Amino acid sequence: MRVTQHLWFEKDMQAALHCYISLIPGSSLDWQTAVMADNPSGPAGSVQMAGFTLGDQRYMAIEAGPLDSFNHSFSIIVECDSQAEIDRLWTALGEGGSYEQCGWLRDRWGLSWQITPKRLGELMSHPDPAVAKRVTEAMLKMAKLDIAALEKAAKL
Repeated sequence: MRVTQHLWFEKDMQAALHCYISLIPGSSLDWQTAVMADNPSGPAGSVQMAGFTLGDQRYMAIEAGPLDSFNHSFSIIVECDSQAEIDRLWTALGEGGSYEQCGWLRDRWGLSWQITPKRLGELMSHPDPAVAKRVTEAMLKMAKLDIAALEKAAKL
């Protein structure tokens, strides 16, 4: 049994996938094809499909016109080891999109991402509830997450 996430793009699927693959190490475009039969989304050849890998996760994508927009019900979480990784992804994925609180952003295609430090999970699950509370409260005040500020909150 395989589990694969599926993304429906209204348009520009190839540009989105190339962007994602270029930003996440260990990623690849595994296959792409046109749907060669008339279907509810358009005539033969107009609907595009692709399989791709982001890091260690498999995805499939379709470009088949408008249906349902992306929303916060589905997001891609990228856990980063360093502030430099967070900064790079935050800037690149947010370009042409919008930035939100708590490490969330929407890219220019409308897909929601959470760019988080691995350290956040460690700090939020600290055995001292006061530390976890301070870290959580600090995180809730941030848009782009700042590892140094989270660690500072943990040490107060």
